[in-house]
Amino acid sequence: MNGAGRALAYALESGTLATPTSRGGRAFFLRAEPLLLKDIDAEQSFRPEYLRLKQTKWSVVPRLDNGPYELGLVLLTKHKEENFANIARGWALLAPGGRLVCAGANDDGAASLEKHVGKAFGLVDKISKFHCRVFWLDKGERAPPDYWRGLAGLQPVGAGPWLSQPGIFSWDRVDDGSALLAAHLPNDFAGTVADFGCGWGYLSRHLLDHCPGIARLDMIDAEHRAVEAAHANVADPRATAHWLDLIAEPTPTTYDAIVCNPPFHAGRAAQPALGQGFIAAASRALKPGGRFCMVANRGLPYEPLLKEHFASFETLADNNKFRVSRAIR
Repeated sequence: MNGAGRALAYALESGTLATPTSRGGRAFFLRAEPLLLKDIDAEQSFRPEYLRLKQTKWSVVPRLDNGPYELGLVLLTKHKEENFANIARGWALLAPGGRLVCAGANDDGAASLEKHVGKAFGLVDKISKFHCRVFWLDKGERAPPDYWRGLAGLQPVGAGPWLSQPGIFSWDRVDDGSALLAAHLPNDFAGTVADFGCGWGYLSRHLLDHCPGIARLDMIDAEHRAVEAAHANVADPRATAHWLDLIAEPTPTTYDAIVCNPPFHAGRAAQPALGQGFIAAASRALKPGGRFCMVANRGLPYEPLLKEHFASFETLADNNKFRVSRAIR
């Protein structure tokens, strides 16, 4: 449990906040983490955390839409737009007079968000604990700003033909690493191909547009919102979106080729182990002789693992920020 989760648990367990039982109705939890509560509907769109919550007695789904509730909990992230979206969705899930409780770390901008929420709705109360803030409001006549509500669903990315939403990596633009990888992908991929960590589908659509020999493309991501966006953006019968944790769960099949722009952050901290896990997963999922093309921050220690898991590998591009590598199984 992170600091914000601990602060939220303290507020509930100390009696500072009403529990779901004491408020006499249903409760939900967005961006849920395990807490010592009963009778709560949890939303967790990140597959590893979803699988962890499935081991509890909670009801957990990747997206909640079955209000109304008397009490709502929102665990805040470091992404302002995602927080705006989740607060707007939480407000919509509440019954009139229902209470919405938000918890976030000071280092992730919780103090600033508290001011935004206070201005938009007015706050009932707040506490500070474990370098985090917990603040809450009761649903009255004041609705969330239109901008916040607009962020709660798929929307256009810039001026291009793409849809995305907060909570997805590089949700509002094509990231530089993916653009570099796309520029160095071959056009002769054929057979069964996968996009590991597909995000909102930029690389998948590039592959289908440039590789007519592809018979099947699996778009795989651990973030359910990314899977929703990829499905909306890649309207090709050869493509299927899959919500999977590639580190812990098997792939749907084996592949002739895999492309990948792996994650390397967990929260604010760089976690090279995430990309290393994707490399190992790709080596397991590729057919003998299959190709693996990936892009990564050039400072990350991936080359020893590519050497360990693949028959050969080479660098296709290096712009002093990102490196594109190709490996053969």
